[in-house]
Amino acid sequence: MRKRMDQFYLVREDMLPEAMLKTAEAKRMLESGELDKINEAVKKVDLSRSAFYKYKDGIFPFQTMVKEKIITLGIQLEDRSGTLSKLLSLIAQTGANVLTINQTIPLQGRAAITISIETAAMNSEITVLLNKIEQLDSVVKVEIIGSGT
Repeated sequence: MRKRMDQFYLVREDMLPEAMLKTAEAKRMLESGELDKINEAVKKVDLSRSAFYKYKDGIFPFQTMVKEKIITLGIQLEDRSGTLSKLLSLIAQTGANVLTINQTIPLQGRAAITISIETAAMNSEITVLLNKIEQLDSVVKVEIIGSGT
């Protein structure tokens, strides 16, 4: 059976083996400049160099995978004046580019919004944007409903 190298899976952190999590942490320390050498990083996380090299090209934080991609968000908003404007302003502040917006007619005081954004120029991680959107007082729910290139 031939291995497929182009297929990706989204896996919850607690489902990953310890060696993969340690590899991700070592990579984070190297990329952030916290440590300069692979040897230092693997020692700090208590991981063998061979395990690091085995997994280093196969594990990435979710945020890294969504850079330079199109993300589609599903958002439930309360039907209040200025709500959509605040949402779009928040998205613009992160540097994301809004590609499409679809909004349903408000029913029972809520509107469903679907927004596709291009994330390449974002000045923060997608999770930061999601948290900021959730903190808007008129937002009932926000979720990533799709991503692509």
